[in-house]
Amino acid sequence: MALAAPPPIAVVLDPGDDAIHTHTALAAHHPPSGRITLHPGPGSTSETGLAHDLLAALGKPPLLPGRFPAGRQPAWEAAAAWMTALPVTRLTVLRAHRLTAGRAMRLLQLHALTGVHLTLVCHRPHLPAALHQALRTADYSVTADFEAARHHYYGGTAIEHLPADELARPVGRWLTLPALDRLVSYDSPRLCDTPCTPPPIVFRHRPPPVPLTARIAQQVAHRLHAATAHPRLAAAIAAALFTGASLQQLATARPRDYDDTAATLVLHDRTRYTDGCAAYPVPPWAGIFLRAAACFTRLVSGEDQELLAAPGDRAHLLRVAETARLRPPQPPVARRKGPVGRVEWDWRERQEAERYEATPAGHARPSRR
Repeated sequence: MALAAPPPIAVVLDPGDDAIHTHTALAAHHPPSGRITLHPGPGSTSETGLAHDLLAALGKPPLLPGRFPAGRQPAWEAAAAWMTALPVTRLTVLRAHRLTAGRAMRLLQLHALTGVHLTLVCHRPHLPAALHQALRTADYSVTADFEAARHHYYGGTAIEHLPADELARPVGRWLTLPALDRLVSYDSPRLCDTPCTPPPIVFRHRPPPVPLTARIAQQVAHRLHAATAHPRLAAAIAAALFTGASLQQLATARPRDYDDTAATLVLHDRTRYTDGCAAYPVPPWAGIFLRAAACFTRLVSGEDQELLAAPGDRAHLLRVAETARLRPPQPPVARRKGPVGRVEWDWRERQEAERYEATPAGHARPSRR
């Protein structure tokens, strides 16, 4: 969230509805450079619909899976979280003369929360009444000069000619990631009753997850960004990949357990079911997801709710992973319990249970606890 005062809002007047304004603003859209151009869909005046348009402009599916209090989907909170984490520095909104008072106020609240440079393009010679009313207490400037408008769309940067990104191709091939083996583990770590400051993780009872290569990490991040607009679900999958933890243990983290400055995530295990409470180093590629989840959770629920997915989100979490084509190692065809093509998330758990049941009672290993 922005601590300093946000920059003044820029209002661009396009009296003749000249196509050059629309084309230039759309050409400036480049999320990797922090520039978003929002072209609201016609025929809708709902505030949630505008938030969905914004999520789509951020490259995300507009709908958030799961149940929410009072049935209200927190689409604006999700958009604010992603804009804060990515980070987005410029937001240009076309057809701003059509904004209802409610939609305009939502954009102004987003501007105040994120500190984004907000440009509203009115394809009319004057400000409409609804927008004029919304801007009554805001710090804003008005221009009808095209070069000044272009400066607002691009932020003074030159047009970028970037090489084609092969990661932008449709996701098809599965990425098989051993760190996801324990995501659906049936372990039962418990949250600490009071805040704790645990030491860095020392893997004693389970092997540490193998760090992703730079190339695989880039693919994973790209897929997660495109698979869901839900910050907590995306962050939970990212966290599973660098901690090797189960969903139950991931659910012990609260917003205070993520330290963005130190790049650490604390997971709790008061009963020492696994390796106890510990701080895990967060790799750079995963930091965006943790920052978005922390912002989203504070906006929606506060400090005392789960930072990542909760156990009740399991079905949604696995669906997001499968949408991103991420899975744990799969059993041989002869040992599959389900049809070919269906991801088996609990194969490792079944293997361990079968080995344990096959071990004579006198040779069974004692419990770690």
